[in-house]
Amino acid sequence: MKMHFCIPVSQQRSDALGGRYVLYSVYLDGFLFCRVRYSQLHDWNEQLRRVFGNCLPPFPPKYYLAMTTAMADERRNQLEQYLQNVTMDPNVLRSDVFVEFLKLAQLNTFDITPKKAYLDIFLPNEESINIEIITSDTAERVLEVASHKIGLCRELLGYFGLFLIQFGKEGKLSVVKKLADFELPYASLGSSEVEHCKVGLRKWYMDPSLDSTLMDCRAALDLLYMQAIQDIEKEWAKPTQAQRQKLEAFQKEDNQTKFLELAREVQHYGYLQLDPCTCDYPEPGSGAVLSVGNNEISCCITLPDSQTQDVIFQMSRVKCWQVTFLAFLLSSCLKKMISEKMVKLAAKNPEMQKDYSSFLSRKSKIKIAKDDCVFGNIKEEDL
Repeated sequence: MKMHFCIPVSQQRSDALGGRYVLYSVYLDGFLFCRVRYSQLHDWNEQLRRVFGNCLPPFPPKYYLAMTTAMADERRNQLEQYLQNVTMDPNVLRSDVFVEFLKLAQLNTFDITPKKAYLDIFLPNEESINIEIITSDTAERVLEVASHKIGLCRELLGYFGLFLIQFGKEGKLSVVKKLADFELPYASLGSSEVEHCKVGLRKWYMDPSLDSTLMDCRAALDLLYMQAIQDIEKEWAKPTQAQRQKLEAFQKEDNQTKFLELAREVQHYGYLQLDPCTCDYPEPGSGAVLSVGNNEISCCITLPDSQTQDVIFQMSRVKCWQVTFLAFLLSSCLKKMISEKMVKLAAKNPEMQKDYSSFLSRKSKIKIAKDDCVFGNIKEEDL
């Protein structure tokens, strides 16, 4: 599935010889990732083709005459499509050519020199661990270092991820974005336009039943326990009064296993709650609080007349979705649920997984709309 790369703006610059060139601002998940020239992307594409051959998407051709405004817009759109399409191949995503180019682009954009540094990684109990990194370390590498420090089994790294997390007033917690494996946390944290952001370690799966895979690792169990407590305190998970009393009793006993067994029965356990937003369903201008997990999008919608309505979109009915400029985290959660579904299908029947992958390549789409609508455009005809 495509990654959320987009190039909403470009700028003309002068080089040392008085010539002109275009600098493209590349955004990932709605945040500035790097600025690059066409020639840099062209050379990168040539390097990728030497490794992966003609399986890569087409790259925008060179222009040997001055570009008109229409031609410049067309090239910007083509480069955006190229970045989105080239990331569909997981082998490309993991390749040294792919990662090293983007690392260098990020470092150059934010004028960062590779050197030793210390980075605080916040755990779900809002305490932090301090680790030594290199400023050019990717999120994948930083996760490895942090996990080693807390004793998390290496084979379980895929169940966790690093996130940009905002701590607001009155203890409000907001997950801003999931850091991509090839992203540089040091650069992303320093360049974030969101105030009071920190790098946080959280579980990264949407199917609560996957908890059972992690229970034998002490560090993983601790992380699940901390996050469950945090989600209940922040009212992301919504236990009944009876469930809350039992959970508090297990917490006093420090019985993590019993606590998590009961927590999995709690409404919205393991869901990721997004910040309040607006949506166009069932009426334009409706306010909404979205909780995403367990193969559904649960929406608490406030209508313009202040009445509330709970609406659930089942992922089994979602054929496609559009991504607005501020709804990337929602889309990342939807893609994660789809990938988990594919893993389950593959475990049951490899042919079913092949058919499902084919369906996704034909039917699923990511369209980035540069407007101010936050919820996106999941409409009835898409369900």
